[in-house]
Amino acid sequence: MPPRPPAARRFGARAAAIVITGALAAAVTPPAAQADALVTRPTAYVDPLIGSANGGNTFPGATLPYGMIAWSPTSTTGDQTSTGAANGYEYGATRLRGLSLTHVNGAGCNPGAAGDVPIMPFVGDVTTSPSADTKDAVYAANFSHDNERAVPGRYTLGLDSGASADLAVSKRAGVADFSFPAGKPANLLFRVSNSLNGSEDAEVEIDTAHRKVTGSVLTGAFCGRRANGGTNNRKSYYRLYFSASFDRDFASTGTWKDGTLAPGSTTASGGEGYATGADRAGRGSGGWVGFDTTADDDVRMRIGISYVSQAGAEANLRKEIAPKSGVDDVARAGSRAWDQELTSVRTGGGTDAQRTTFYTALYHSLMQPNLISDTDGRYPGMDGKPHRVTRGQGAQYSNFSGWDQYRAQIQLLALLKPRIAGDFAQSLYNFARQNGGVWDRWVHVNGATHVMTGDPTAATLATFYAMGVRNFDYEGAFESLARQATVPHPDGLSDAGCPGQCTGQRPNLAQYLESHYAPQDVCHCWGGAAETLEDAVADAALGRWARLLGRDEEADAFDARGRWWRNVFNPEAGDGAGTTGYIQARNLDGSWVTPFSPGSDRGFAQGTSATYTWMVPQDVQGLAAAMGGRDTAAKRLDAFFHKADGSWSVKGGDALRYDPTNEPGIHAPWLYNALGKPWKTQETVREIVNTVYGTGPRGLPGNDDLGTMSAWYVFSALGIYPQTPGSATMLLGAPLFPAAVIDRPQGKDIRITAPEADATHPYIDAVTVDGRPGDRSWTDARLVTRGGSLTYRLADRPNTTWATGPAGLPQ
Repeated sequence: MPPRPPAARRFGARAAAIVITGALAAAVTPPAAQADALVTRPTAYVDPLIGSANGGNTFPGATLPYGMIAWSPTSTTGDQTSTGAANGYEYGATRLRGLSLTHVNGAGCNPGAAGDVPIMPFVGDVTTSPSADTKDAVYAANFSHDNERAVPGRYTLGLDSGASADLAVSKRAGVADFSFPAGKPANLLFRVSNSLNGSEDAEVEIDTAHRKVTGSVLTGAFCGRRANGGTNNRKSYYRLYFSASFDRDFASTGTWKDGTLAPGSTTASGGEGYATGADRAGRGSGGWVGFDTTADDDVRMRIGISYVSQAGAEANLRKEIAPKSGVDDVARAGSRAWDQELTSVRTGGGTDAQRTTFYTALYHSLMQPNLISDTDGRYPGMDGKPHRVTRGQGAQYSNFSGWDQYRAQIQLLALLKPRIAGDFAQSLYNFARQNGGVWDRWVHVNGATHVMTGDPTAATLATFYAMGVRNFDYEGAFESLARQATVPHPDGLSDAGCPGQCTGQRPNLAQYLESHYAPQDVCHCWGGAAETLEDAVADAALGRWARLLGRDEEADAFDARGRWWRNVFNPEAGDGAGTTGYIQARNLDGSWVTPFSPGSDRGFAQGTSATYTWMVPQDVQGLAAAMGGRDTAAKRLDAFFHKADGSWSVKGGDALRYDPTNEPGIHAPWLYNALGKPWKTQETVREIVNTVYGTGPRGLPGNDDLGTMSAWYVFSALGIYPQTPGSATMLLGAPLFPAAVIDRPQGKDIRITAPEADATHPYIDAVTVDGRPGDRSWTDARLVTRGGSLTYRLADRPNTTWATGPAGLPQ
């Protein structure tokens, strides 16, 4: 390894010192845990770089649980209008153009969302407009991962230029130490207009007398700005405000707009626009402040952000970070906050690698939802007006990747953090009331993006209620969601944003209610077959919720609609090799959409018929019957996870088989429980856990999708998995750890004991529930809502008689 420049050597020494203090303890290999000792400091096992390659789209920067600020790198591969990856960071892109204040965890598209206000420590004189540096050739810097450290709540990076950054955050604010090579020009660039999706407007103001830089950016949109910022996407615009103060005077200042540089100026404004590629390049505004490093090469900056106002940003900073607090102080508080959150699940035993994979997955699962309300309770509404949280609501949250999260992440949130789940449910209801009663399926900040398909909010809130969450207006929310599912809305006949961001939340509902499926040729949706399946899941969940509320007539109606998936199951559709019976899109006249192939995505959203055919978690017995019985369905499921030669096929890349990188099929390994062959769930889940997930940047199979893939792993490692939305039933699998305790804040804990758990015991031989022997591969709602214990006896070979009786199978 070649010698590092002096500043980089100083940075390395500083990082080593930080490790010794314990704030960066994850950089040191944790001591091996005893099998009977539960983890008490889980942050020691978290590696935020997991998922930063292989399309996981995570970010490594500093953030707190559900935090507003997420201070992390924005990388570049030579194009100022792109980052080379979704959400700003990709492990293989080692050139930086700034450290941005907001990020989204694992969204599956480039550029994703957020990445607001990149702040770049730049070594050199600012002689041209940074916006004119369209190839990021000048105002960017390379770095080595050897000079990068990421732990919960703190991020440090040394650049090849000799500059370094050490960042730590509270929920809405942060503090940074920037170091520069002594005697060289030292500047901080505030690239206010350079959000990942561009910007409509931006502004910066430098106050030399008070050592402050303030400003804002008006930005938004999602996933490559479909319609290039047209009216459909303008619903998702938001403004982020920031206020930064420094511990020393500025030696120089300046601003720029587009290609014009203004040395000595203290104000500038102007956005990049929402055009794509070259049309956006070279536009935008920003400002810089310079420092004299002759005697002191360190600069401390404190910064607060707000989605409401400049005053809100300053108040958030003032209330969350004390004036004398440094990076170490804030990092210690952040580490404590994460430890408190992650001890929601305390595991015992396992290997270092398993604990690292597990607690990093739990870390990623509990990053969201994200705060958008200030410390005074104010937040921007979906109507574009400021609002304040009402009495009883702790905070307003956002960033709801509904199509993804309703399958695993929201169940984990409800199980571990029911108060947060309730505040989140109320937040979504607040947005819906501000949006004319429409619940958007993918909410970012206070904007409706319309991304994906189905009605995931109905499934989400029904699940929250079933799992015991009560701190939200559940009667009002149910009535609103039931109305959305039964009363057509004009947006449902619009094709704006289709296919990926169709405006209608229940597309062409009137026709759906008449046909009992979403006709492909008039659905105004992203695939009629997928829309039918998604709506059936949502309606079944609404039916369960209605039943719990004592609204039996509505429950019966929604229960019946939950079986409408049968109207897109074609028993004659085949694969050409003898297997028949697949989900297939239909036209308005009832005809099947042809040509058909199980490996085609025609009529589906981000998946094929082979995958979507299994997406009936609410009625597995009905699906099995349609396929010819449970044994036939199980053989077909075998073929979904194995190649013709019997070898595993669980890593994706085959249109006819399991894809662990996307949501429609992630529940499929657990379907064997309902088919009377639970040992196959046990071996299939263990194969996926062992081969698809792991440590290192490539440790996630694909987009984390706001914690969804991580939540799948957390549940699977614990040996439990949510059966279907709208239910608190858990399916049982083989735990990865000999012991685990799930903290239930509002009642009795859940204790999981599996003394034989190790690599050679992936099968269940017997289970006791609360001390009583059980012969069911599932638990009823009482385990989740009241707490209790699961004690497993694991084996090295399958028990093909346990939990196989037809009368005791999950539905």
